Amino acid sequence: MPHDAGPVLTTRDLVQALLDSPPPAPRVSEIGRVAEVGDGIAIVTGLARALSDELLEFASGVRGIVFDLEPGRLGVVLLGPSDDLRLGEDVRRTGEVVSVPVGPALLGRVVNALGQPRDEHGPVDAAILHPIEIEAPDILHRSAVMRPLATGLKAIDAAVPVGMGQRELIVGDRQTGKTSIAVDTILNQQGTGVICIYCAIGQRGDAVASVIGALRDGAMMDNSIVIAAGDEDAPGLVYIAPYAAMSMAEYFAAKGRDVLVVMDDLTRHAHAYRELSLLLRRPPGREAFPGDIFYVHARLLERAGQFTGGRGSITVLPVVETQAENLSAYIPTNLISITDGQIYLSPGLVRKNQFPAVDLGVSVSRVGGKAQARAFREVAGNLRVTLSQFEELEGFARFGTRLDQATRARLARGAAVRAALRQPERDPMPATEQLAVLLAAMEGLLDDLDEKQVAPAMNVIRAAIRADDCGLAALLAEDGKLTDETRVRVVDLARQAMATRAGADGANA
Repeated sequence: MPHDAGPVLTTRDLVQALLDSPPPAPRVSEIGRVAEVGDGIAIVTGLARALSDELLEFASGVRGIVFDLEPGRLGVVLLGPSDDLRLGEDVRRTGEVVSVPVGPALLGRVVNALGQPRDEHGPVDAAILHPIEIEAPDILHRSAVMRPLATGLKAIDAAVPVGMGQRELIVGDRQTGKTSIAVDTILNQQGTGVICIYCAIGQRGDAVASVIGALRDGAMMDNSIVIAAGDEDAPGLVYIAPYAAMSMAEYFAAKGRDVLVVMDDLTRHAHAYRELSLLLRRPPGREAFPGDIFYVHARLLERAGQFTGGRGSITVLPVVETQAENLSAYIPTNLISITDGQIYLSPGLVRKNQFPAVDLGVSVSRVGGKAQARAFREVAGNLRVTLSQFEELEGFARFGTRLDQATRARLARGAAVRAALRQPERDPMPATEQLAVLLAAMEGLLDDLDEKQVAPAMNVIRAAIRADDCGLAALLAEDGKLTDETRVRVVDLARQAMATRAGADGANA
């Protein structure tokens, strides 16, 4: 018996059903107009319901963020070139905030502040979007910084250590090696599983290309993300770049990964924010910066930390540039008070060809010492004292004062220790080799060497400790105390290696 398919609706019936159905609810949509256009900003009227930080879309395709809410007008920061805007063109609300793609698809890529690709590897295949601004985790979701993040640089790992989840400021004048320290720290994370994000803020294109080349040469590009907001980009993109970097880092931290974020540099970020604020007629404060510049950086850096609940950590190395060694300038003092310590690079040490030019008298780590291996702590205390005494005596020795034998010995020891802290770029050093070199310098093995002979001697010691670490690797892994026996073994091994090299050089001569 055939199955009854029911009545067949004709076209007339379908049209009548549509006519009889209730009409859709009216949809109210606000359309604004561009009243003024500036360099990176626009003034918009007619959007009375727009919210702060809301994303607007212009008819020309440019997007912008609502910064100022005033009666009858909005101050908008553009995320694209202002040359494309025309007075009177339509502006529509999106009901959204600025978001960026996050996830593993970004690893190995170079993107802009909106997560759009700037390399030649096609679109970014990331389906997840995260807002660039979120509230920082509260104290109940944080734990103490207890794990070291090795930079591979003797002067930092021994005397100014950095821990996972710490915010350590890199500060110094131009051309003192700030970016080099940050890049070497990233290169030293090879094989550790740490995700690295390098955020170039207002940098020249050739400088960013140099960093990308170093990451590729060091086999770290596949485990890194480069965010480039160059000086040729809109100031709005420069402003949101570090926030986008933190959102990308938070995705990996939520998955239990450890993330290192380098912000190079926040001086240019502050300048971009000042430019936007002055164009929007915000009241200027000290050094013409707006009054909320401290909050701009504080809410950004507070998102870093060591987190609980199975989440990982976010370590931040913000960079700030000083002028004429003026650490008391507005932006450097703000960032010093926000962060957990600073690595100060001295132009005086640069003139003495001391690289990295870390001034241990001004540099400090308020947190990382708790995450530092005990063996490093035992060496670092004497290191600071030796260098401080040497620098004081060096000043007196310049006057040609007749020095006794003990003072000359202290000067020789200080010069040897300072030379031992030198390290070439792109040559991060394992912890065992660092300890061996520092112990050899502190025990006087390098005192009688000329300045040019120190680097070859350190290479010999490093090669010897790679062949026989004298138990240093196990000692560091267990965070054990540096015993007298281990110290003697390391020093004897270094002395034998140097003697062997000296004998070989004598035979060749």
